[in-house]
Amino acid sequence: MFESLKKKLFGWKKKATELPESPEAIIGDSGRKISENMLDEILWDLEIDLLESDVALPVVEEIKKGVRDNLLGKKVERGYAPEDAIELALKSSIENVLKKNEFDFDQFIASRQKPVVIMFVGINGTGKTTAIAKIAHRLQKNGMSCVLAASDTFRAGAIEQLSVHAERLNCKIVKHKPGSDPAAVAFDAVEHAKARKKDVVLIDTAGRMQTNVNLMDEMKKIKRVVKPDLVVFVGDALAGNDAIEQAATFDKEVGIDAVILTKIDADAKGGAALSIAHAVNKPIAFLSTGQGYDDFIKFDSKWMVERLFSKETAS
Repeated sequence: MFESLKKKLFGWKKKATELPESPEAIIGDSGRKISENMLDEILWDLEIDLLESDVALPVVEEIKKGVRDNLLGKKVERGYAPEDAIELALKSSIENVLKKNEFDFDQFIASRQKPVVIMFVGINGTGKTTAIAKIAHRLQKNGMSCVLAASDTFRAGAIEQLSVHAERLNCKIVKHKPGSDPAAVAFDAVEHAKARKKDVVLIDTAGRMQTNVNLMDEMKKIKRVVKPDLVVFVGDALAGNDAIEQAATFDKEVGIDAVILTKIDADAKGGAALSIAHAVNKPIAFLSTGQGYDDFIKFDSKWMVERLFSKETAS
């Protein structure tokens, strides 16, 4: 991401010292003034880079406004170049987009009455079932017990996949035959958790196309029956604008509370994280960075910004 900008911003002389974290730290009363022409040129490159990276136009406009408001007409302290201030302002603006409604999953779980019920929604192929297993693994490491609910009864393979994870994690799974009522599976899992005093119920759901009316009715029924504490959308970071559309549709039809982005390790563009955070105004809880159970990190806006601006990818 930001390849043309990186060439401009990172192509300057090697800095004698590391840049501070905020643009305000190098803005002063003396030094070189940031001209409107210079800013317009940089913002044009920024817009092209962002759009090519699958960032939605409203997000692009918000980021550009943040940079312009921070810098237009300001002077850069001696020892720094205007490009330094632009780099810092750009990072700050993107971080502000990503920080919206930051979400502490661990604190949420700790604060709720047990069992905490979490329902996962998303399209097949996004890594939803594996993300559920990673959440279960994380909870177990924190000393909590889990029940998995195989409520994707549409596909026998989905039940089998979740069962394999349950066996590996030594975790209880509640499942019915393929074609059974998904809401009944979820209900039984919650009742089991209550009876056995389990801490968390993780509900897998079907992921046919988000435009499928029957699927959305199915999701609504599960939500109505078990009243989950949290509905999590699992999206594929590589899906670009499709992931944004999917998140918006699930939010409109079912209502989502948080997002997990998978395959972030393979996403060279990074646009999905920016756009989903803005489009549905929901927090990103976790990023999936590989296939292992521990390849799963809490979303951190600073980490994401540094990854987007990694100098190793500038050429």
